Amino acid sequence: MLDTMETLCCLGGVTGGEDEVRDYILERAMPHADEIRTDPMGDLMIFKKGAKAPARRVMLCAHMDEVGLIVTNITDGGYLRFDQAGGIDRRVLLGKQVFIGPERVPGVIGAKAFHLTTPEQRKRVPAMGEMYIDIGADSKEEAQRQVHIGDLAAFSDTVVRFGDGFIKAKAIDDRAGCAAMLELIESDLPCDCWFAFTVQEEVGSRGATVAARSIEPEVALILETTTAADIPAAEGDKQVCRLGHGVVIPFMDRGTIYDRELYALLGRLADENDIPWQTKTMIAGGTDGSVVQRTGGGVRVAAVSVPVRNIHSPASLAKVSECEDQLRLARLFLQEMAK
Repeated sequence: MLDTMETLCCLGGVTGGEDEVRDYILERAMPHADEIRTDPMGDLMIFKKGAKAPARRVMLCAHMDEVGLIVTNITDGGYLRFDQAGGIDRRVLLGKQVFIGPERVPGVIGAKAFHLTTPEQRKRVPAMGEMYIDIGADSKEEAQRQVHIGDLAAFSDTVVRFGDGFIKAKAIDDRAGCAAMLELIESDLPCDCWFAFTVQEEVGSRGATVAARSIEPEVALILETTTAADIPAAEGDKQVCRLGHGVVIPFMDRGTIYDRELYALLGRLADENDIPWQTKTMIAGGTDGSVVQRTGGGVRVAAVSVPVRNIHSPASLAKVSECEDQLRLARLFLQEMAK
């Protein structure tokens, strides 16, 4: 699974431009799928038969998109102005490498040099409008030969394994969930299942709204990542969740109150199978579950997430064991749905 996840993290899939990720997943999944659907939004929906038909239509869901940037203007000097595509803390941007557009044009994010700033400017993080992407062009015309307004920029695609089972990469949110679902599709399933690889989650779960209407699930499990703040600057419940303490089974976030029975079921399955788990100590964040839950006459929704440090940044960190445990718990969930 780790190799799959690393490959997915290296692909460019900034929200609204998930084509490269979708094409890779489709190529891998096609030999194992019993039905494949796409929609005008770009969602990829795959149905696979299992050992039996469950009593209720089951859907697993993970989003393909990642946060990134979008080019909004090109200056006379050949620099690119940009805005965010998805939620990004601009503190993580300065000096970072990006690749832009389908040709993966390399660039670096910059701003006014520190020694040229005023004392007041040094006290704050530069606004988006004060930053630029440098692609090494010396004129607007040269830059326009390489990139266009509206092109998407993704963070550098370097993946690093380090420490005690850690992985560093961009887009762990939510290529971890995509990797788990792809592994399930390529295996024998205990019950029939729909898999929804959704788009534009980072700008309001837009793809999941459409995909859930197409599939019409009765039960859905969202495979996600979630913010961990287990760092020196945060203590106690402010850490939200911690790497190395297990997968996260949430009971509520800012968009969803998860089904209480399914929440208890996931906790029981984890306990019975020696899968470490935790829940979040703050009501924060959100998942595609918020829109899936409200589809049709209503859907029973639960989630299993991988805790991630530095989420929505070029240097997101996760534990490999917790990515693998997300997959294990999803498989156990499907076994339960088969009963």
